[in-house]
Order: sequence, then C-alpha cells, then structure tokens
Amino acid sequence: MTYASALTTDRGSHGAKSHITERLLNYYNLLYDRGLSAVEAVEQLTYLLVLKLEDEESQTAVVGEQPAPPTPHGWTSLTKKRAEPLVAQYTEILAQRSSSASGTAVDAVFAGAQNHVPDPALLQRLVLDLFDVEQWSVYGKRLLGEAYGELLQRTMNERRSGAGEFFTPRPLIDAIVEVLQPELTDTISDPACGMGGFLLGVHDHLARHVTNPTSDELRQYRNQQRRGDELVPGAARLATANLLLHGAVSARQPAPITVRDALAQQPDSKASLVLTHPPFGKHAEISGEGSRHMYGRSDFVTVSSDKQINFLQHAMSLTAVQGRAAVVVPDSILFALGAVEIVRRDLLNRFDVHTVLRLPTGIFPSASGVMASVIFFDLHPNHAGEYPQTSKIWVYDLRPRRRFDPRSNPLNQRDLNEFVSAYGPGLSRTDRRETEHFRYFDIHDVLEHDHASLDLTPSNEVSGEGSLAAPEEIAQGVLEDLRIALQEFEELTAELLRGDAE
Repeated sequence: MTYASALTTDRGSHGAKSHITERLLNYYNLLYDRGLSAVEAVEQLTYLLVLKLEDEESQTAVVGEQPAPPTPHGWTSLTKKRAEPLVAQYTEILAQRSSSASGTAVDAVFAGAQNHVPDPALLQRLVLDLFDVEQWSVYGKRLLGEAYGELLQRTMNERRSGAGEFFTPRPLIDAIVEVLQPELTDTISDPACGMGGFLLGVHDHLARHVTNPTSDELRQYRNQQRRGDELVPGAARLATANLLLHGAVSARQPAPITVRDALAQQPDSKASLVLTHPPFGKHAEISGEGSRHMYGRSDFVTVSSDKQINFLQHAMSLTAVQGRAAVVVPDSILFALGAVEIVRRDLLNRFDVHTVLRLPTGIFPSASGVMASVIFFDLHPNHAGEYPQTSKIWVYDLRPRRRFDPRSNPLNQRDLNEFVSAYGPGLSRTDRRETEHFRYFDIHDVLEHDHASLDLTPSNEVSGEGSLAAPEEIAQGVLEDLRIALQEFEELTAELLRGDAE
C-alpha cells in the first residue's frame, strides 16, 4: 500500500477534470454576477458540493448493507424543497453544521457558514438543475481536488485581500517541496497557510514517494504532524475544503488548520519542516485601542509592527533543531535597514541560511510588480557553540530568464527545473557547482559589507554589493508599494472611523 492509495482514488481523465472545472466556474460566474463576492460565491459552491458528496458517499452501500437513511440536514432534504422553503432549509442546514464543535475537518469547512443565496429561483437552479444532476463522487478525489484547486486559483486571482495575500503559484510550491524532500516522519507547519498550497504540495510529494506506510504511521501523520494557521476564517474554510477534496485529509480527522493570529504567541510546538508564504505589504495589525500592534514576544530578537519581519521571526522560532524551512519574503527583507537588519543578522548567525531563490516579477496574480525571494535555512545542533552557523549562501537568480504574467505567461514547472537540479535535493551541498545563474557567497563577505545584505546575484563579484533590478521592474515595484500603501491607509482610516462611531 502506498501513501497515495491510503488517501486518494483517481478515476477519469483530463477531459473529466476540464468538465468539472468548467461546471464549477459556470456556477461561480452565476453567483458572482448576482452580486456575491468572490469568496462568498466560492464558499456557497463549496457547501453545496460537500453536502452532495456526503450524500453520494452515504448511499454507496457496502455488500450486505443498506444505504444510510437520509438525514434531516443532508442533501436529500434540499432536493425535496422548492422556492422559499428551499431557502429556509438551506439556511437551517448551514446553521446546524456551523454550530458543530466536533473539531473535524469536514465541520471546519462549515465553520461560520451562512447562506448568501437568498434568491429562491437561483438556489433552486443550483441545487436541482446543476449539482443534483451530476454524480460527483465517480470522478475520484484527485480529479475533484484538481478541479476545485483550479476554481480557487482562477477566482481568487481576480481579487486582492487587504491582508496583502497573494496566491502562491503551484509550480513554485512544488519546486520548494521537491528540493526539501519531506518525509512521512516530518512535522509540517505553515503559519500563514492561505489556501493550503504548501500542505497540499507535501501531501502530493508523499503520495508519489512514500511506499508501504504502516497504519500507525499514517494515523500519526494525518492527525498530529500537519498543521496550518490562518488569520482569515473564510480562507481557512476554503483551505480545509481544498485539502479535503484532494484527499489530503479525511472528513472525520482533526481539522488541520487553526483560525488564529500565528504571531500572537510563541509556537506551542516546533516543526521539522516549515513552509510558508506570509502576506506581503506593510500593513500592521490594529489593536482594539486603535493603535498599531507590536508583537513583543520574548522569542523575537526585535520588536516591530511590520508583519513581514515578524513572520520571519516566527518561522525561525517554529523551526525545530535539525529542522529546515523555506519562507517566501519580499526583497526588502534581504536588504532593508533597521529592525529587519537585526533579524537578518540573527538569522545568519543562528541558522544555516544556505540558499536564496530570487523570484522574477509577474508571477503573483494581482501583484505583477512585487519582487520576492525564497530563503531556505536549517537549524543545526550547535554542540561546539560556533557562530555564525551560516558558511556559504548559494543564490539562484530566476529573474533574467523571461518575463512572466500570471494570466498570459505564467510561471510553470519547466522554469524551475534548473533550480531544482542545481539545488541537488537529497545531495550534499558540497556537491553543488556554480553556474551562470547559481553561485555562492562566503558568509564573512556578507557580514562585513552593506548591512549583511542578502540582495545578491550570481553576476556580482563576491562583495555583497547586490544589484539593481531592471528599471521597469523597479517602477512596477514602486507602483505596487504605492497601491498597497493607499489601500492600507484607507483601511486604517475606516478602522479609526469605526472606533470613533463606537
């Protein structure tokens, strides 16, 4: 038995996936055109799809057994109603499901669920003419999951939340996971899990590479070794549904994602593998008194209201001894002064910052000018008490390759194949070889020049001086910063006005 066979089934074809995706997108457009937000539309589709799948699976009788009887709060109860009674029944189902405190993954999908389809004719069309005529479970978990994931990507890309969140491209997630080689014994954590992409990427990797796991190993991994934190309840619901429909979690296991501010307190446990893409932007949390929130944690080396700095510090605290981490950061983390320099020096001193992947602009939907990188670091046992722990920083620059656009020219797996090969997953870093796009910098040169800047490119001399991006990339970045700043100013003003009204 493989890890994959223990959790997933796969029936159908690429044509079936396209069919499911188009149906879901058509339903989404139907709701979106009626005034629902992108999140509200996807949430309603998620509730209906999960209810329908639950009903289909309950009617799949084992030999010698009768199908489960319909429940008063299940899918069948919806198909027997019309007009206003249908709206009332759907509202009651969501209220009943949202009040459950079982802590399971399927109930986490319905946490806080509300009916945003008050139009009886529209709801009736969704239930009877669209969802009920399809036998969804026959496609299997993988095809359903892939179709749902594509729905999330194509619809969430059309919006931008005020939290500075960007949809992480799946090829980038897969490349990061591939080079870090997760194992079934790893404890996995993403403190800013968004739509669950990294947790799903690890699941897919294990499904391909782990063979003959024991039932105890699977149970331990499913229930205790994966966790994500997400500040936005709606995102947590969709992330859980994404994992559930992919078969990465089962309906009755503990919910893998906790709705909370991961920065509010020290981690209650460490993780051997930390993978995260924290939200970008300089928006600080606003406290109940209307002042900017400062996370004064004892495990942080400095106090800051900048959430990017705090998420990096949190990832450092979250990483276990002999653990490894990959954090997507805006480029300012690599070279800015002040609090971030203090954190950067602490990172280089206590951790082995062995690799930096410089990402091109144009790979994040709705944020084409954002310049970002991935920092890879390990935490070694320091028995000799020697610092810094970093010795060589290998930098791979993906920026000179080609221009990207998330819609017309998106990042794909081929663009990252050379990086994966150069990284050498599973191999000793002493076997790495410099190339045109990949070279190392000695830690002593980095620490002695330019405020321990990590804004390094393979084309530089070993001087730590870094290099400027192309003028059009700089202009895009400035425009994006201005757009974010204006949006955050509007949010702050609205928050203060609400405080005054109270």
